[in-house]
Amino acid sequence: MAKVKMAVRSPHIDMTPMVDTFTLLLTFFMMTTTFKPQEAVQVDTPSSISEKTAPEKNVITVYISKDNKVFFNIDEGTDTSLHIRAKVLQGVSEQLRVPFTKEQISKFERLASFGMPIKDLPKWIDAEDQKVRDDLQTGIPIDSADNQLAMWILFARKANPNAEASIKGDAGADFKVVKRVLDILQDYKINKFNLTTNLEKVEVKLEDIK
Repeated sequence: MAKVKMAVRSPHIDMTPMVDTFTLLLTFFMMTTTFKPQEAVQVDTPSSISEKTAPEKNVITVYISKDNKVFFNIDEGTDTSLHIRAKVLQGVSEQLRVPFTKEQISKFERLASFGMPIKDLPKWIDAEDQKVRDDLQTGIPIDSADNQLAMWILFARKANPNAEASIKGDAGADFKVVKRVLDILQDYKINKFNLTTNLEKVEVKLEDIK
């Protein structure tokens, strides 16, 4: 009996379900992604040869601009359900007696670094125009008579005891301001902190290692 030859067919894979799944995932990520808020100041950090990488989470950051203004930031840590930024703002609000609404506190959690007296903070939070926000960035008071930076550091430590301190100072900042920030950190028993710098390439010659 002759064998019946089956018709040879090329394999076919229906890609429609995979394309639908990819489209759904892409839409989900686009709708849930939040862009990083703009930082309050651009800092040209000095160079160094240190290769240590600063942590990205659980960080208290103090910025010092070229014109010696001081800015502050603390992230939400690894667990956003703790609402660290909200706790810090509520603590400073009660201490310095500047009230904030629930909406302002919620919006503050989604913002980044800032630098102004706390009396101007509600206006900064509510401002929709970026220029208005920039004009309010006059620097956090650090004088002994009105040391608001100390309050931010105090309540940041209370809200997140695991947070590391980091100083990001401009290469042109006055050392007296940097020293003042260091003294405030040490007043609250923060004796270990990161100094953010740019990695600088160093050439080593043979005669240098002989």
